[in-house]
Amino acid sequence: MREITYGEALREAMAEEMRKDEDVILIGEDVGKGYRGCFGVSTGLFEEFGPERIIDTPISENTILGSGIGASLMGMKPIVEIMFADFIGVCFDGILNQVSKINFMSGDQFNLNLVIRLPGGSGGGTGPHHSQCLEGIFQSIPGLNIVLPSNAYEAKGLLKTSISLGKPVLFFEHKKLYKLKSGVPEQEYAIPMGKGRIVQEGDDLTIVAVSYMVEVAKKVSEQLKKENGVNIEVIDPRTVVPLDTELIGNSVEKTSKLVILEEGPLRGGIGAEVAAIASEKFFDFLDYPVKRIASKNTPIPMTPSLEKEVIPTPERVVEEIRDFLGLKKGLLIKD
Repeated sequence: MREITYGEALREAMAEEMRKDEDVILIGEDVGKGYRGCFGVSTGLFEEFGPERIIDTPISENTILGSGIGASLMGMKPIVEIMFADFIGVCFDGILNQVSKINFMSGDQFNLNLVIRLPGGSGGGTGPHHSQCLEGIFQSIPGLNIVLPSNAYEAKGLLKTSISLGKPVLFFEHKKLYKLKSGVPEQEYAIPMGKGRIVQEGDDLTIVAVSYMVEVAKKVSEQLKKENGVNIEVIDPRTVVPLDTELIGNSVEKTSKLVILEEGPLRGGIGAEVAAIASEKFFDFLDYPVKRIASKNTPIPMTPSLEKEVIPTPERVVEEIRDFLGLKKGLLIKD
């Protein structure tokens, strides 16, 4: 199978859907001929589809989202790109009180077929306003689907599904993933909402990891396997709303231990929700309390060395899991 980058996979998904359906458009700041999107994801789309479907906007996130809402209400399928996920705060009211509620308030007369692409996450010392993982904020708002693809294959399949879902989707893309390659078929495919995947099988511990933290979980599981003999099962839920609780429950029943790994802040994050579900639904399977590993409850610093002190690095995750399991380097203690 060929390998392409995460960014290329997103571009392919948009291009394929735009060729099939003239109602699919892309709206955002610098997505067109000049800059081609902040991370180059929309490269070549302007040349193929023109300014009526690849629509450059002013630096006004509220206007960008409002244009997407209006286009969707008129029957189109807009993809809205917010240059950095952090800037979603400027148009938060549009998501909280419009995007999420239009279907409910119209009695099913209107439903937004709308994808909001949100590049986020740390890396490169971009500081407090350009480094946040904000998906945890939105999971409590009814009416939204929340997608967190972890590699190129997932990104393409989930974006294609999102574009034609007929419902509003927040599509979070971690900046560290854009240049990472993985196998992606040349033929078209889609990945259903609410169906997670087992990244790696194991029977000693379950790690539920989202977005770039799936890459971290794979590194951590390899090290703990080598140094401590721990067989870790890594679960990628793909979407947190809807969440594949059955997949997580089956894994916890097998391993009896659960760690949730995310880059968003610990307080009120995805880990808090998954831990609550596990405690309610899978308590009888758990031999240990649920462990959450996330960023510290502080803004992301600009200095790279300080940034690493806040986010979950592989080194920190390894040590926290060793403490969680009562392990020492080179020694496995099993029940």
